[in-house]
Amino acid sequence: MKFLAALAQIGPTLGNLEANFAMFEASVRSARRKGAELLVFPELSLTGYFLKDMVPDVAERPGGELLKRVAALSEEVALVVGFVEESARHAFYNAAAYFEGGKLVHLHRKIYLPTYGLFDEHRYVGAGSQMRAFETRFGRAAILVCEDAWHPSLAYVAALDGADLLFVPSASPARGPHRRKGAGPAPGKGATLSIQRTWQSLTRAYATAFNQYVFFANRVGYEDGIHFWGGSEVIAPSGEAAASAPLGKPHLLLAGVDTAEVRRSRVASPTLRDENPILVLRELRRIEARKE
Repeated sequence: MKFLAALAQIGPTLGNLEANFAMFEASVRSARRKGAELLVFPELSLTGYFLKDMVPDVAERPGGELLKRVAALSEEVALVVGFVEESARHAFYNAAAYFEGGKLVHLHRKIYLPTYGLFDEHRYVGAGSQMRAFETRFGRAAILVCEDAWHPSLAYVAALDGADLLFVPSASPARGPHRRKGAGPAPGKGATLSIQRTWQSLTRAYATAFNQYVFFANRVGYEDGIHFWGGSEVIAPSGEAAASAPLGKPHLLLAGVDTAEVRRSRVASPTLRDENPILVLRELRRIEARKE
């Protein structure tokens, strides 16, 4: 199957749901005009990231009015959207959902909540407790929200559960310039961000090891003086970038996707076929028993 995918590299306004929804609408219209059938937004794109005590004020129930409006947008183009979810028991989660055909198809609660350095997520939201792949009209997919992707165990589980498409909505702040060996002395010449290099390594490793497409949608803009760097990418099963967005500014990234590439990659390199999850499970149990 061939289709055009889009990543909305946007800068949400902190705590302003209506302004951010208007940005969603504009992104969907633009994506459809360009022929995209799938549009991936960044982590917490409906709310902004450093919410702190605003979490209860911006949280949405899956059947809430604002998410119904988001679902309606998916009549035009399938969507991956990040928001704060409120459960039936009034617990809050950093969540991302897949919408298609006017319906919420799948909800993923972020499992690994960074609570170190400038991050303080675990103070305000709870951790998810399951990792599931799910069916879309483009093929089987899975969602990892930002820090989730820094834990290869989740990408491994998603791949074993059949994910050919891996969505990675992110709100990654800029950290540390990295200068390539031999780069010239001029400021910025030959330089990238160290965090960008790390993300490039992760997404390419997953695409190559599991023969899947990886959609890394990172936000831009500033919150509390913290800069989000963008650099969104679509990585093909070959490990090559199908499309890359610029750093530091809003951008609608378009990438042609051909799911036949997943098959070709797995025929050429059947590493996923040869995985032995029973062995992994046995060894994990051994390691856990040793801890007791």
